[in-house]
Amino acid sequence: MARYTGPRLRISRRFGVAIFGASKYLERKNYPPGVHGPKSRRKHTDYGLGLIEKQKLRYFYGLMERQFRGIYEKALRRRGITGETMLQILETRLDNFVYQLGFGATRAAARQMVTHGHINVNGRKVSIPSYALKVNDVVEARDKSVSRQMATKSMEASTSRTVPDWVMLNKDGFKGTVLRMPTKDDVQPIANVQAIVEFYSR
Repeated sequence: MARYTGPRLRISRRFGVAIFGASKYLERKNYPPGVHGPKSRRKHTDYGLGLIEKQKLRYFYGLMERQFRGIYEKALRRRGITGETMLQILETRLDNFVYQLGFGATRAAARQMVTHGHINVNGRKVSIPSYALKVNDVVEARDKSVSRQMATKSMEASTSRTVPDWVMLNKDGFKGTVLRMPTKDDVQPIANVQAIVEFYSR
């Protein structure tokens, strides 16, 4: 599966947001990369601003352009506010849910756990990161020593992260349940979702 493997700090500096997690280096150099240093850049057009917001959210969830566009089109076909529906689809992807449970220190690590077959959904192994979870679905690290060790190590390293209200975590059982669909207030996205919808609807 295609994914971004380039320099992550450069991406965070380009958008001025800690997309891949907090970084002391980003705090010191909180300006875009390039030979011109911290000099101000020219103003962006409305199209440029929409593109920036789209790229921020796409990198945040670790998706390629074709995948992200597909999520927008899926949200467009559903009832409700397109932007909020997009966030629900992104948040209830299996790889993101595994990250929210703390089984993966990063979304990339959580995705790897899924693709390597360390995760069960409702008692059955699922190795598709984009698998769409529903309310009451139960996700757990498989009852294998390697799977449980990976989950334990990640949970110990991510104690500062809080589990969202729409997620119920059973640490002892290495499992989590989808209590309800997340709302925009639950997610608090790093990008302007409405600008993304307007960007794609041009």
